[in-house]
Amino acid sequence: MAQFPSDFDWGFATASYQIEGSASLGGRGPSIWDTFCKLPGKIRDGSSGEVATDSVRLYKEDVALLKSYNVKAYRFSISWSRMIPLGGRDDPVNPEGIAFYRSLLEELLRNGITPYVTLYHWDLPQGLHDRYGGWLDKEEIVKDYVNYAKLCFDSFGHLVKNWITHNEPWVISCLGYQKGVFAPGHESNTEPWIVAHNAILAHAYAVKLYREQYKPVQGGQIGITLDCHWQIPYDDSPENIEAAKKGIDFKLGRFADPIYKGYYPERVKKIIDDRLPEFTEEELAVVKGSSDFFGLNTYTSQLVQEGGTDETNGYITVGHTRPDGTQLGTVGAKNICVVNPPGFRSLLNYLWKTYQKPIYVTENGFAVKDEHKMTISEALRDKDRIEYFEGYANAMLQAVTEDGVPVKGYFGWSLLDNFEWADGYEARFGVTYVDYATQKRYPKESAQFLSKWFPEHTSA
Repeated sequence: MAQFPSDFDWGFATASYQIEGSASLGGRGPSIWDTFCKLPGKIRDGSSGEVATDSVRLYKEDVALLKSYNVKAYRFSISWSRMIPLGGRDDPVNPEGIAFYRSLLEELLRNGITPYVTLYHWDLPQGLHDRYGGWLDKEEIVKDYVNYAKLCFDSFGHLVKNWITHNEPWVISCLGYQKGVFAPGHESNTEPWIVAHNAILAHAYAVKLYREQYKPVQGGQIGITLDCHWQIPYDDSPENIEAAKKGIDFKLGRFADPIYKGYYPERVKKIIDDRLPEFTEEELAVVKGSSDFFGLNTYTSQLVQEGGTDETNGYITVGHTRPDGTQLGTVGAKNICVVNPPGFRSLLNYLWKTYQKPIYVTENGFAVKDEHKMTISEALRDKDRIEYFEGYANAMLQAVTEDGVPVKGYFGWSLLDNFEWADGYEARFGVTYVDYATQKRYPKESAQFLSKWFPEHTSA
């Protein structure tokens, strides 16, 4: 039987605002998502992460779930405003927040689970947004982010050996500052490029700090997580083949190329022109090479055609229906939920060939269509999610054992059903069903499947 190497880590991922709850308790300050959720019409069901899955209170129960699923690792994010309520480098820190994350980390380690910690998963302290515009002010946000990272390295570095700076800067910049559908809800054709640029710099200077002051003592690794759907030309026409390449450059390359190669992609520069900020020589020396691994969030593949109105993706059109009318795969609750394992394998090969860094799949998962309308017993029999995970896990195994791609870890999204951003609680990605009225957790059949599949396919 083909197997992953013994040092392969697998587990599940979550994010602070989506699960923690206790949004106004324990000394936590408000984030831009707390504010955004109060805007009429922004969240589909009018909900928020105020309670979510109540994981600040129930974290030991969540760790026990992880243990029962036989995971080796757990990826979660820290809430910046739980650590520093107002966010800034001159603002007071919150000892209750530090104590909570230290307790969570110690609980994980007691149970033999390796933590992978994300510093930023979209929940910017509202105080920084109010004070100077948050991600729009390069000088201030880089200093404040590095200060926040330093607090985390100081507080938890003896417990954490795997750090991720940002989760999906494409979402931070495009959905938050161009489309306005995520916090803080801006709509602009200049701001997303500024925000993306500043996020890259904040990441890079935090990595520089870690490598210079902490890695020699703590011995960990640090990188960034980027998101990408595999882009498949709609047909064999030259313009659609080029459109697929452009789609990857606008979704992924605009971040990966500066970080791993030291420059923005030409396809992006050609369209964005002088709205694309430039790195100084000093900045570029810090940015280039500023990730020890390639963190990848991916959910599906897309068929790509040239032409469209969305500058965010380079004026291409994407879909999941082939020219003959068939779908790429089983369709789930969201347009990112279409089962296509061959595309996942192709993407892993592309990343290794292009960037030559070991890969961690930091998110990968499936929301079953209409699961939020099902009874609990119906939702627990999540065969479409099992089909997804089985296909993607096998495609990853083939990429490793047959293609030689160094995938070092895999994190299914998500451990729990949770607050799914603009979709509220109407999309369920969890391998664990959460009854939000009682906060009771119920393992789905997909959790049982993965808890057996990965140990069977990983060397002892």
